[in-house]
Amino acid sequence: MSVKLAILKSGEHVISDIKEGYVEDRVVTYILEDPCEVLISAPTDNSPNKINLTLCRWPSLSADTVVPIITDWVVAVVEPVENLKNMYLDEVLNGRREVAESSDLDRELSVGLSD
Repeated sequence: MSVKLAILKSGEHVISDIKEGYVEDRVVTYILEDPCEVLISAPTDNSPNKINLTLCRWPSLSADTVVPIITDWVVAVVEPVENLKNMYLDEVLNGRREVAESSDLDRELSVGLSD
């Protein structure tokens, strides 16, 4: 398993268990398993150096849990910050059965922007 954060040309940030799809020796697609868009908002208490993260099923109106995307749509694939990765593992992958039965994956988490 390789949980990564994909930044798409559309500006979306999608966290997922990401695998690469090859044709010959060339990566032509990324295969996203249980993808969730990461929504970023300001905290309600206006805490400095904090943001709220919310995970939403991606694509939002699809029942698919495996989504291939062509590499041309991906700007970067990066390691997510630890709090985001733990949130995804706890809420999505470890609760896989609950997620499949629920259309509401939203949960807010404050993440510090500086030490």
